[in-house]
Amino acid sequence: MPRVLVNGPSSWNTLIRIAALPEPRSSALFASSHHDGLGGTSAGKAVTLAALGVDVTLRTAIGDDREGRLVRAALDHPRVTTVVLDVAATERHVNLMTDDGSRVSIYLELPDPAATSVPSFDDVDAAVLDLADHSRPLLAAARAAGVPVWCDVHDDDGVGDYPRAFAAAADVLLVSAERLADPRAYLSDAVARGCRLAVCTDGGDGALALDADGWIEVPAAPVDDVVDTNGAGDAFLAGLLSGTLDGLPVEGALARASAAGALAVTTPDLGAPTATTSTLDRIAARVTIRRV
Repeated sequence: MPRVLVNGPSSWNTLIRIAALPEPRSSALFASSHHDGLGGTSAGKAVTLAALGVDVTLRTAIGDDREGRLVRAALDHPRVTTVVLDVAATERHVNLMTDDGSRVSIYLELPDPAATSVPSFDDVDAAVLDLADHSRPLLAAARAAGVPVWCDVHDDDGVGDYPRAFAAAADVLLVSAERLADPRAYLSDAVARGCRLAVCTDGGDGALALDADGWIEVPAAPVDDVVDTNGAGDAFLAGLLSGTLDGLPVEGALARASAAGALAVTTPDLGAPTATTSTLDRIAARVTIRRV
């Protein structure tokens, strides 16, 4: 079976659904619902990849506290091996979520693990290195080992310092359109630097991708009811990686990615932890990928 190393954040989050994000003034807000659950971009990718039959080593920072125990329990899966970087407190967020997918994340705890040794990349088919300081030493190490580097830089604006090393190291790059002034220019620059595939997601408007053969339009897979958009981007990357590891052409892998993102928004859980490749491929059959 394929093996993937995922490195980056896991957290325990409180998610609060409200009608609209608050304005910057004193006010009273009424939640339509709220719940606690697994969070963190790396955790979302790990649980979705595991559901899709990929063996995952998740290297993440978790404290020896109540929230850490909850995170460990949520990550308990026969295909997930969790390597814990010890920290004083587990990462925690309060996420304000709206029906249109807008979100404000309030960080209650942000762990800072001590420097650790670089893991072995033997028998690793891909390394998903998410935005975290403890991912930085792995960027060069994975490339030196000849392991494809996958990076999700979220809402990078193309200017800020923090994601630059990740965007530069990625063989496959995923970014959100949220803060990009010119997504096509961003993707073109990534591929010109040597990125094999660069993808910009745009929620319900689908995604735009670029590889050496040109532009690819990826429609959003159809969804009857959006429950929660938390982790949809993580599921998208997991679907794309699953398809790539299964040997699908890039168009087929992108269709599976679209299906994974769509499935993720139909559940309150992080990512798509109940996905199967057969389910995704049935949804993907309704997604028409176009090279333009």
